Amino acid sequence: MRTPYGLNIIDNCLTCSVREEHLFCNLPATAVRRLNEIKSTAVYSKSTMLFIEGQQPRGVFVLCAGKAKLFTSSSDGKNIITKISEAGDVLGLNATISNRPYEVTAEMMEPGQANFIARDALLGFLGEHGEVALRVAEQLSQNYYSAFEEIRTLGLARSPSEKFAKLLLSWSLGATDPSHLKVTLTHEEIGEMIGITRETVSRLFSEFKKNDLLQVKKSTLIICNRPALEKMVNA
Repeated sequence: MRTPYGLNIIDNCLTCSVREEHLFCNLPATAVRRLNEIKSTAVYSKSTMLFIEGQQPRGVFVLCAGKAKLFTSSSDGKNIITKISEAGDVLGLNATISNRPYEVTAEMMEPGQANFIARDALLGFLGEHGEVALRVAEQLSQNYYSAFEEIRTLGLARSPSEKFAKLLLSWSLGATDPSHLKVTLTHEEIGEMIGITRETVSRLFSEFKKNDLLQVKKSTLIICNRPALEKMVNA
């Protein structure tokens, strides 16, 4: 089914053609059938808030299409983006399992689809399917280590250029082509990921291009000198 955003809506998890190795996207048939019964599907426009930092957890959102940014805010309005979530990611899992307020805000970065699973239904589902509960435990552990690495990046980097180099290298790790990265983030959003200002990000782009560390062609960022970036990080 097509929507005004041009999305191909996936109403049935059993017939989903893009199921991959994500938390709730590649389960045994019995678990998928039960998941299909307890989830509700919706399409969200760009800038929609799925949940807000400090809100009591209603449940989780499983992204089927589109991207969402997870961020935390200070009292003076400064944001730190903790993650850019993509299709297959489960948002709000930590808060929902622990029954503590959402620790971040989740905002759609582009039109997309997400399946919502209410907290009570999710807990019942995990009680029925031990193999899924084990996956959830593994995901929570991974979330912990990701948060730890984020703290290391922000807290131990000695300069904005080192933070920027670390970010570029981290993006390349999961890329199909590590030297050609598709980047649709604004300079402000990049700054929010590593705790620097938009103006500093713009300056770093100029400096890195001038020093032949990277090139930018439309939405493609080309890493020209990976060893130099690694040396900058490990110096």
